Amino acid sequence: MGQDRELFRFLDNPRKEPEVFPLKVRTERFREVYRKLDAEQASEQSGRCIDCGNPYCEWKCPVHNYIPNWLQLAEEGRIIEAAELCHETNSLPEVCGRICPQDRLCEQACTLATGFGAVTIGAIERYIVDEAFKQGWKPDLSHVRPQPWSVGIVGAGPAGLACADVLVRAGIRVTVYDRYPEIGGLLAFGIPDFKLEMQVVRRRRAVLEEMGVHFRLNCEIGKDIAAEDLQSMHDALFLGTGAYNPVQADIPGADEGGIVPSLPYLIGQTAHMYALNMKDYPHIDLSGEQVLVLGGGDTAMDCVRTAVRQGATSVKCVYRRDRENMPGSDKEVKHAIEEGVEFEFNTLPRRLVHDNGKLVGLEVVRTHLVEDAEGGRARPEEIPGSEEVLPASSVIFAFGFRPSPADWLQGLGVETHDNGRIIAGETAAGQTRNAAIFAAGDNVRGADLVVTAIADAREAARGIIAHLQAQESIRKSA
Repeated sequence: MGQDRELFRFLDNPRKEPEVFPLKVRTERFREVYRKLDAEQASEQSGRCIDCGNPYCEWKCPVHNYIPNWLQLAEEGRIIEAAELCHETNSLPEVCGRICPQDRLCEQACTLATGFGAVTIGAIERYIVDEAFKQGWKPDLSHVRPQPWSVGIVGAGPAGLACADVLVRAGIRVTVYDRYPEIGGLLAFGIPDFKLEMQVVRRRRAVLEEMGVHFRLNCEIGKDIAAEDLQSMHDALFLGTGAYNPVQADIPGADEGGIVPSLPYLIGQTAHMYALNMKDYPHIDLSGEQVLVLGGGDTAMDCVRTAVRQGATSVKCVYRRDRENMPGSDKEVKHAIEEGVEFEFNTLPRRLVHDNGKLVGLEVVRTHLVEDAEGGRARPEEIPGSEEVLPASSVIFAFGFRPSPADWLQGLGVETHDNGRIIAGETAAGQTRNAAIFAAGDNVRGADLVVTAIADAREAARGIIAHLQAQESIRKSA
């Protein structure tokens, strides 16, 4: 009976998410909104896991984290061991614990999700790694044997960092090149500090550098280093250049002013906060503005919540479908609503309205959803006569991003699809049509989750290792 009592602890201990800072505090600063779990809370919430035998949470996780195993270690207070286990499958667990949409991945798949409340996997993952760092955890590379190879990585975003992590643990020399002054790519510049603080990314940089990864920042390939020279400097290359090309919307009046591009807006805010010299991304201050954000993904949520913190007079999100069909994380929508953002669901932009050259509003039409005959997403259909104008002095386009392949790729024999995605993985994980160049993440898959970029890049890193070993074998047998 005692064993049954242990197994059914979830009945006595309901799901509890980390506390959120008071609303006034949250909306006046760019800092993470969640308080940290303490040891007792982490142990109690970890203990809710029933170790169901067929861990759906692991299979729904793109990196297939050993979730029940490190939950048990966290429950027992064995934090260093838990952190080691986290890093066996994930190169950036402290990042994923903060920004992964667990409600659509591991926690959605949790056996307890229906009826009892899923285990708070994300919050516990964050606690494990943060606490392990506090306790002095460092990767143990004492068993690693140096290899004779060098790999150059273009892009210090999640894909590039994940690839570097796997390669350096295999004894391979790694240099990561990035055009920004900080590592992280969109982790550092596209995701605001109220979700992921810069100090978290900087701490990971220190870890990677101590592991032996070398970073060359403020360095743009094709400008500061010729692509051909880069290839000659290394035995293999990995491309983790992401997806930065915004999806454009053909809305009449867009060329008359008042448009704020989402990514430069977010990057400029971060550069301003940390006094970084990024002249291509000026600070866009929307304080006192009537702001409309068009789009329904996480970038849109980042923009509306940033505008709130900047002191915008009003902030609304305009989305053509309903809340249930939004592509972004439901918890981000919830935070936005709590922080004062209004949502105009089932609303389609028609044209931007200007008066004497100044943006004053957005004409919209209301929609209803029609089921797709082929079983796809329900499509919005306009409701005749429902047109109206929403007041606005600034409109942010946040319709997502596509890869923007560099001009120098073709010169290296790297081919792309018509939509800009790099062709990779036809012969080996991540391998492009230049056998010595690999790629993974958003530049191959298209804009997707951070965790899928990590998963793909780790597989590509193993492909690089296999490629280098094969080339060494050929050289020795020649």
